[in-house]
Amino acid sequence: MNEIHQKIELFLNRYNLNNPDFTYLVAFSGGFDSMCLLDSLRKITPNHIVALHLNHGWRGEESNLEEVNCRKFCMSIGVSFYGERLSETVAKTETAAREARYDFFKRCAEKFNSDIVFTAHNKNDNAETLIYRICKGTGISGLQGISPHRDIYYRPLLEVSRDEIENYCKSQNLTPNSDSSNFNTKYKRNFIRAKVLPMLAEVNPNIVETINSLSTVAKEETEIVEEYLYSILDKISDGNKIKTPKFLNLSDSIQKRIVYNIFIENNLDYTREKILKIYDFIKENLTSKSGKTCSLTTDLWIFTSEKYIEVIANSVVNFPPIHISQEGKYETDFGTLEISKCSNGVKNFPKDSESVIYADLSGLDFDFELRTRRDGDLICPYGLSGTQKLKKYLNSKKIPNHEKDNLLFFTQGKEILWAINLGISDKIKVKTIPTHKITWKPMEKRG
Repeated sequence: MNEIHQKIELFLNRYNLNNPDFTYLVAFSGGFDSMCLLDSLRKITPNHIVALHLNHGWRGEESNLEEVNCRKFCMSIGVSFYGERLSETVAKTETAAREARYDFFKRCAEKFNSDIVFTAHNKNDNAETLIYRICKGTGISGLQGISPHRDIYYRPLLEVSRDEIENYCKSQNLTPNSDSSNFNTKYKRNFIRAKVLPMLAEVNPNIVETINSLSTVAKEETEIVEEYLYSILDKISDGNKIKTPKFLNLSDSIQKRIVYNIFIENNLDYTREKILKIYDFIKENLTSKSGKTCSLTTDLWIFTSEKYIEVIANSVVNFPPIHISQEGKYETDFGTLEISKCSNGVKNFPKDSESVIYADLSGLDFDFELRTRRDGDLICPYGLSGTQKLKKYLNSKKIPNHEKDNLLFFTQGKEILWAINLGISDKIKVKTIPTHKITWKPMEKRG
């Protein structure tokens, strides 16, 4: 069997992809790499294969001819072909084109009901990626290079060099497309391929192999670091929240590595400058009672307070007010409020943090609401005689700002009678015997 075929078969077995019932999707530009991959898969697997071609249209007739060639080749080897043309609104940049391609692949995965998309990245691509990342300022994790598997994407040719691919295409009498833009060195990766790698090869003729070895070492080192890091995070975390006091006990190096991990875990672009910016923000706000936030992206923030450090998203709930005019159950999309009469004494009252209270509603009209907070809300905290603004009350409870809009309150007008899971108003406290029991049962989270 051909050596490239052997490497691809080993890859399919390693990731449990060697199942004839699976549909394979292949990113297919028609160049040497993707033609080698598509031809190999067709020869070694019986699977249904769909070649995915995105015509950028940036090179006019040349782009159109390449699409025709791709379609003809697929027809000749019995592979399905699916193509689209890139929207003219997409900016003509490397980054925009890459984002558009991966958006196209995701839509195709849904269209063809498959979670297997093969791309034809090879050893040389990996070496070029590492050089690019070094120039941009990467850490050890970035030196791992291109991942052989991530999400729906699989890269069976990462152990194959470009020379091997070109020799394969020649031996199989294949005629790949030759994209003229690949020779334009205004694009950074083309510059690395055409200029930088040949110069490095003068120092070390095996530079591609050497850089790929560095990538392997970086993967092994990163696995060791991550195993140690997650053992630490397990000890200092409460769910997805890092406990601030325990974070403070760590060395500066581990603290910075945890910040770096936040970028990796959330699939965010990073530089050393960005990591240090977030690290400095955390250090500056470790004693904040209600907490401060700093933007990671347009809809993702890092939150820091004296209690917790966590990543938060823009997730304010839309909770329509529920009018409560009598005893009974009130169903909502987020849970159920039940209010019932109670005439017996209570020996043990629930804690403020619980979702049930005993209250004395005598003297109050049965005209209540279950809702989120509003401007002007007031509360008379339990044990006090006067009212205070709800904002001050929530701050005294050390509620993070990003959580305040999602809290639920049992109210009458502007008066907060029960801040659920936080405490009741002094105005409904039980003096002798409670008149009502009020229970909030949140909807159970799935998954």
